[in-house]
Amino acid sequence: MRGRGFVLAGAIVAGLFAGGSPAQAQDIGIGLIVPLSPPGDPVGGQLIRRGAEIGVEAVNAAGGVLGGRKLKLYVEDSQGKPEAGVAAYRRLVSEDKVVFVPGFFHSSVAIAANEVANEMGVPTMSLQASAADITAKHYEIAFRTHVVDPVRVSAFMEFIKQKGFKRVSMIAETTDYGIGIADETIAQAKKVGGIEIQKVPFDRTVTDLTPQLLQIKAFKPDLVINIGVGQPLDLIIDQATTIGLLPNTPMLVSYDAPVRPQYWKLHPKNGAGIYFIAYFSPKSPLSDIGAKFAKAYTEKYKEDPVYGSLNGFGAMEIIAQAIDSAKSTDSKALIKTLETGTFKSWPSNPVTFPRAKGVYWHNWSAPVLILHYTKPMEDWKEAEVAVQYAPVAPKD
Repeated sequence: MRGRGFVLAGAIVAGLFAGGSPAQAQDIGIGLIVPLSPPGDPVGGQLIRRGAEIGVEAVNAAGGVLGGRKLKLYVEDSQGKPEAGVAAYRRLVSEDKVVFVPGFFHSSVAIAANEVANEMGVPTMSLQASAADITAKHYEIAFRTHVVDPVRVSAFMEFIKQKGFKRVSMIAETTDYGIGIADETIAQAKKVGGIEIQKVPFDRTVTDLTPQLLQIKAFKPDLVINIGVGQPLDLIIDQATTIGLLPNTPMLVSYDAPVRPQYWKLHPKNGAGIYFIAYFSPKSPLSDIGAKFAKAYTEKYKEDPVYGSLNGFGAMEIIAQAIDSAKSTDSKALIKTLETGTFKSWPSNPVTFPRAKGVYWHNWSAPVLILHYTKPMEDWKEAEVAVQYAPVAPKD
């Protein structure tokens, strides 16, 4: 279902971000493509959408862009399917006349949409999709504010070396995300040496992963890396518990789903002991606008914001700053401004999108953490930090 703009019950947000209120001018459309229904990760999509909505409300409450024009958000559900993401991008650009299209939780959706965007010219910004090809193709239209596969896997390697693991199993969905991470892990493990890797693929539509997990159990790994997204991630945890793979063997979840409030509702008895990737810690300093956003989000949703929402908010702020700096909504002008400018987002450090080498093209990434739940029902903000890895992009 499409979201054709929205109005927040904005007393909270408008009060926190209040600024001037110039006369209404023509709205500037921003598209948002996120998964809001299966087989995608609808919770991940909804978290990004929440942040983006508050971001638009904040920009508009502060006076809009280009001397008073308001941003208007158009939301499309990718369903986690590349073909749906492509159709969504086409509608947003052709029908809604948006000037920018952020979102993209699923890597396969981002990669497919970028092929069309490279022809149609309206830039994209991937907010939680990590596959290398999103930026490795060096398309002028492709930007990203998220960790790339090599960085995520470097954090894996730090963890594996720290723990002294020698046998590692990966259960990986057969998507661009799963395949990319699994292949990168194999490549980096070869460079490190002394690590035996087992790769067990699965189709994300399968609901019984017992055969794959029994194969992993027979391998007797020191670590299992869970490279499932959405429901498969949770099925892997539960079915691994059923066959006795968990809690006897440590498991590392490949992204930050365990920080979500529903994690402990799904895994009240078997959620402890899990290691998981995260991109934000409450101990990480926020910018002034990031702190205001966190307050607005907490008051509105009665929970602390997590990375997906922060990145959704940050995208709206970055795009608004780019429009004002370029003094235009023209795609080429926005692309040049993003490539050469410095922007404020939710973190305390500035955000840039250099024309860097390889997968780091047009890419900004937050630090990568590996957190560890050491007890049942633990607040993610109190979780043990097992690894903190700061990515460094190579320069030309």
